[in-house]
Amino acid sequence: MMPAMTRRAMIAVPLICLAAVSLSRQPVAQVFPGHNTNAPVDYAADRIELQDKQDRVGLSGNVDVRQGELRLRAGRTVVNFTNAGSLQIQRITASGGVVVTRGDETATGDVGIYDFNQKIITMTGNATLKRGNGDTLRGGRFVIDLRSGVSSASGGRVTGTFSVPKKD
Repeated sequence: MMPAMTRRAMIAVPLICLAAVSLSRQPVAQVFPGHNTNAPVDYAADRIELQDKQDRVGLSGNVDVRQGELRLRAGRTVVNFTNAGSLQIQRITASGGVVVTRGDETATGDVGIYDFNQKIITMTGNATLKRGNGDTLRGGRFVIDLRSGVSSASGGRVTGTFSVPKKD
């Protein structure tokens, strides 16, 4: 029979390790799960400027970019692309009241970067994630992995609100 102190230590050590791992991670949330990152990208804006030698397009004024159910709105965007036989979008950098939505989920920030190669959206500056049911997460920076649907928050203190089911 094992002494009580040894049994407690065997239970406590894994729990302490689990707590340490949990505390060291950035807060995470499921955001935009199941997004089709291979869908075509449609855009609209008040003005467009093709900068062919720099392999980029500038869109300004009421910019509205859509990919499947994902929608990005901003005051201005720069779309970087490669032109090796066919146009391939590499990155969209948006600024000026950036809002990314899909269904009842919304991410906002001062700047948003959609990296098509990594399939990641990064929101910085007054970043907020909201779900239709009232759940809210706020921080300086969010990284949304469109492959896994997992988002991590960092950049100063992260705050939020979780909605609680109403009981009759």
